[in-house]
Amino acid sequence: MAVIARMLVRRVLILIPLLLGVVLFVFIVMRFSDSKPEYAYFEGSNPTPAQVHQFKVDNGLLDPLPVRYVRFVGQLVRGDMGTSVLTKAPVRDSVATALPLTLQLTLLGVVIAIVLSLIFGITGAIFRDRWPDQLIRVVSLIGLAAPAFWIALLMIQYLAVERGWFPTSGYVNPADSFTGWLKSMTLPALSLSLPQAAYLTRIIRTSMVEELDKDYVRTAIGSGLPPIVVVGRNVLRNALVNPLTVLGLRVGYLLGGAVVIETIYSLPGMGQLMITAVRNGDPAVVQGVVLTIATGFVVVNLVVDVLYLLVNPRLRSAT
Repeated sequence: MAVIARMLVRRVLILIPLLLGVVLFVFIVMRFSDSKPEYAYFEGSNPTPAQVHQFKVDNGLLDPLPVRYVRFVGQLVRGDMGTSVLTKAPVRDSVATALPLTLQLTLLGVVIAIVLSLIFGITGAIFRDRWPDQLIRVVSLIGLAAPAFWIALLMIQYLAVERGWFPTSGYVNPADSFTGWLKSMTLPALSLSLPQAAYLTRIIRTSMVEELDKDYVRTAIGSGLPPIVVVGRNVLRNALVNPLTVLGLRVGYLLGGAVVIETIYSLPGMGQLMITAVRNGDPAVVQGVVLTIATGFVVVNLVVDVLYLLVNPRLRSAT
């Protein structure tokens, strides 16, 4: 536990400058964008130059960039993401309302991607170079080449419009109807997870093949242990160490990809919130959403680092 605690402290200390860099990048990009919050504030009316100037003075938009950055970081430390110039509501409240749906979609996508990649990756490794393996490799290549938004459009066309098995859009709260929630989230989660499942399938298959070729596997099977026991007890555990590190990056991609999928399926999550903010010229909301997603990406990779340390004794002894 002491080793894990030391590693966790080091990772957290590394995260601080990393998050500050992310904040700086988002801050600079938003400041040099074409968004004009003063016009969103006046709700499309034609403000006078004096009104625009007064708005900029009141919101510190005329201060030097370093001053504005330090002030922005100070606000974030206090949990203040700013105020929407359009709704006049705190950005923190808008993010808190939209984030749970995005997390639901991401978590469901992670579960589907893990289950599918384990099934197909292990099957491909066991039937190496035979027709199941060849078929799985072809399908995974197609999955890698197909973007998530294209898969989403195909699923809407064939499974929602033509078959009527799922709704084309919208969201049902699980507290109101779990079945309705599951039906409303199935297509978005599948659209989001299938490309990631294809990628993880190839990683798991390769790792399993390398592990199956090791001497201890042949020795264990030769001593009379059933192959299914050897694979389940030893090979699978050792082979999943490397895919676990890849999973951290894939979860980050799922979290970012959820923004696009939510827009296609009209889900009121972080994606819809950001698209609406971009369309209406509300930079505080845009940077709040981007920072939340970037922070989630960083935190997920921290969790994966800890899990990697837990499942890899050699790394613990070297730390």
